[in-house]
Amino acid sequence: MSATPNGASARPFASHPIRLILNGQDRQLDVLPWTTLLDLLREQLDLIGSKKGCDHGQCGACTVLRDGKRVNACLTLAVMCDGAELTTVEGLASGDVLHPIQRAFIKHDAFQCGYCTPGQLCSAVGLANEGRAHTPAQIQELMSGNLCRCGAYSNIRDAIEEVVLGGEQ
Repeated sequence: MSATPNGASARPFASHPIRLILNGQDRQLDVLPWTTLLDLLREQLDLIGSKKGCDHGQCGACTVLRDGKRVNACLTLAVMCDGAELTTVEGLASGDVLHPIQRAFIKHDAFQCGYCTPGQLCSAVGLANEGRAHTPAQIQELMSGNLCRCGAYSNIRDAIEEVVLGGEQ
């Protein structure tokens, strides 16, 4: 241990054990208290679908599902997810069978560069889980936290409408 300027011994930072279900798999991890969920996913678990766009919770590129609800992984500390069920874009499909929202995104060409797509997909699944969107205007409002620099909004909205309002399963 090293000494601090006032002569006290410095203690190493303690990691915290967490347990979670990640994309259907039980995981036990040790994380430092300041580690964000996004950094845990990308840097420690090599799940790079979720993107670090703004790192301030303003773009939605890092959106994942915690217990079926949308969260910005860049603003969520990993220790806050102890006991949670997490789904990233890598966990939406069942093997080779795409989730209905993934199929709709392909059908409606709801992506261009693809950078925002993982967050858009997870947010759309969370939106469907919430059951609060009953009109195109509500979908647009409830998806407003996910930005697309390419401007594919109409295609994204059409894909989500097909699944959420059209009842595709």
